[in-house]
Amino acid sequence: MEGTGVKAPASLQRTMMIGKIHRATVTQANLHYVGSITVDVDLLEAADLYPGEKVDVVDVTNGSRLSTYVIPGERGKGEICINGAAAHHVRPGDIVILIAYGQMSSADAREFLPNVVFVDAQNRIVEVSQEPGQVPDGFDLEPSGVPIHGFQVPVAATSAAE
Repeated sequence: MEGTGVKAPASLQRTMMIGKIHRATVTQANLHYVGSITVDVDLLEAADLYPGEKVDVVDVTNGSRLSTYVIPGERGKGEICINGAAAHHVRPGDIVILIAYGQMSSADAREFLPNVVFVDAQNRIVEVSQEPGQVPDGFDLEPSGVPIHGFQVPVAATSAAE
């Protein structure tokens, strides 16, 4: 039957993307460091990422994916430095996507819009969007899916008790 589904409990916490830095260029890889990824403060602020926050690092160049935490780098320098053991998997010049996720209620998830930061080859901000599957002009990439603005998550898919 169309339109019927099991309702999620009101207490359900959903894991949602809260911020993404899209296709940044790795500027350094420092194997002899305790760990983490160092990111230009301008990029952290635009994506709403906090120092110490867990991020996934998706290496577009070689397909590797790892999790680490963010430490702030110098503002305006475009720094994206992979530190510690992750330097075995991600190299300078690699193109990466940094993604942070957060827990929120189904009600909050229906309303929340993430910050998606698009950068150029020097890791300077080109555009900040709230459309995770859309791409600004000039990036030579195809969009994924449809824009989320105006998309309504069916209330029937979640608990009415929220």
